[in-house]
Amino acid sequence: MRHRSVADLMTPTAVAVQRGTPFKEIARLLDEYGITAVPVVDDAERPVGVVSEADLLRRHTEKNGPSTAEGMMSSPAVVARPAWSAVEAARVMERHRIKRLPVVDGDGRLIGVLSRSDLLQLFLRRDRAIQEEILEEIVTRTLGLPPSAVTIDVDEGRVTLSGTLPRRSLGPIVVRLCESVDGVVEVEDRLGYEEDEALGA
Repeated sequence: MRHRSVADLMTPTAVAVQRGTPFKEIARLLDEYGITAVPVVDDAERPVGVVSEADLLRRHTEKNGPSTAEGMMSSPAVVARPAWSAVEAARVMERHRIKRLPVVDGDGRLIGVLSRSDLLQLFLRRDRAIQEEILEEIVTRTLGLPPSAVTIDVDEGRVTLSGTLPRRSLGPIVVRLCESVDGVVEVEDRLGYEEDEALGA
């Protein structure tokens, strides 16, 4: 199974500002692009910080406060790599309590931005696509079972598994694999078994 990565989910060609970009220009960009924060980059296009709506509001309430991106930004910038999984990116966002991550290439240059709303796309995945991945990748390819062995019902990301597996020990494995599929919210196990090792069958 291939989980979607930051590169798959990010918005490329991110809007960015320079250290010297003034307050009003930053406010205009946030409004124009409907975003809540913007990366601040140096001359080599490497993120050095981030200016958010909260930073602008804080500056607005201060008399004689900083009036350029460099003075208002949160620094250093917390960044993501394109090869990261969505889970890795979500954990970094949670740890740092931020809503957007600049994405940088191997040289540290800005190539995109990943937002919380981008991550939510995982959970908007179509039920049919989830069902097909579980059937093809888990049931047939990974476990080597015939497609008819397991019935997979998916409703709004909630997966119900029914059918008969050869051994009870396969049950937790199937459930765990299904839980790791992008877009799955929860898994209900209604599986039966031809052999029950726990009873010595």
